[in-house]
Amino acid sequence: MERELEPYQRVERSIQKKFRKSIWVPFIAAVKRYELIQENDKIAVCISGGKDSMLMAKLLQELQKYSEVPFELVYLVMDPGYNELNRKKIESNAALLHIPITIFETDIFSVANNTEKNPCYLCAKMRRGHLYSKAKSLGCNKIALGHHFSDVVETTVMSMFYGAQLQAMPPKLHSQNFEGMELIRPMYCIHEDDILSWKRYNDLEFIQCACRFTENCATCDNDVSVSKRQETKLLLRRLKRDNPNIEKSIFNSIHSVCLDTMVGYKSRGVTHTFTEIYNTRTEELKKESKADE
Repeated sequence: MERELEPYQRVERSIQKKFRKSIWVPFIAAVKRYELIQENDKIAVCISGGKDSMLMAKLLQELQKYSEVPFELVYLVMDPGYNELNRKKIESNAALLHIPITIFETDIFSVANNTEKNPCYLCAKMRRGHLYSKAKSLGCNKIALGHHFSDVVETTVMSMFYGAQLQAMPPKLHSQNFEGMELIRPMYCIHEDDILSWKRYNDLEFIQCACRFTENCATCDNDVSVSKRQETKLLLRRLKRDNPNIEKSIFNSIHSVCLDTMVGYKSRGVTHTFTEIYNTRTEELKKESKADE
C-alpha cells in the first residue's frame, strides 16, 4: 500500500511529474541558458506571497536537492505593512509547502501611501532596495525574483506601445546601488498559464495584490502602469486567437535584435543616434575599401 504523501510532497511530485514539461524543464532551461546560478552562490529567494514567488521558491528548493553545483538559499519575505490576513496567509502557505522563510518588516506601505504621485512606482522601488539591503546583510550575493515568460513578453510590448522605446526584461542584471549583488529571474521561460494550472491542480490559494490601496481587488487599477499591463494582457490574448505563437515570437525577438537596422539605440545610459551610427558605418566602409586596394 502506497504511503499517503504530505501536501508539500504532493506539490513537489507535481512539479517533477505532472508539470515537468511545462514548468520544471523551462525552469532548468533558463537556469542553464542564462547561467543564473554559479557554485557557492548564496541566493535570497524573494517571496511576496503570490503564486509566482511561491512556485519559484519550490523550484529552487527542488533544484538544490539535485544540483551538482552547491549553492545556498535564504527564503526572504519582506513585510511592507501587510494586513494581518495577508501576513498569516503567507506564513501558513510557507509552512504548508515546507519553505523556511525569514521575515523582516518595513514601513513601505505607509510611506508610499502618503505620496500622491505614482505610489506604486515608489513602492516597487523601495521594495527592491530593501530586498537588496537585507539580502546583502545576510551574506547573499544574489536575489531571485518571480518574473516569468508572460511578464517578459508584456513588458516588451508595453515599453513599445506606452514607453516609446524597445526595452525588455533581462534574465539577470547587476545591481547599480549594491556592489557585488545580482538579480536573477529563474522563472524566465515559464508561462503564467502553466503557473495557474499548477496552483489549481494543487488546490493552493495565495495572496494577490496586497497593496493597501487595493486590498479588496486583484489589480492596482489606480496605477497607470498596472492598468496598462492588464490592457496588454487582453491584447495579447486577442492576438493569440489568430496567431497562437505570438508570445513566443515576441520572446524570441528580444534574443535576436538586429542593431544594424535600428535608427537609434541606448547602451549603458548613452543614446546613439541614426546619424552617429550611419557615419560610423560609413567610416568603416571607407577603411575596408582602402584595405582591399
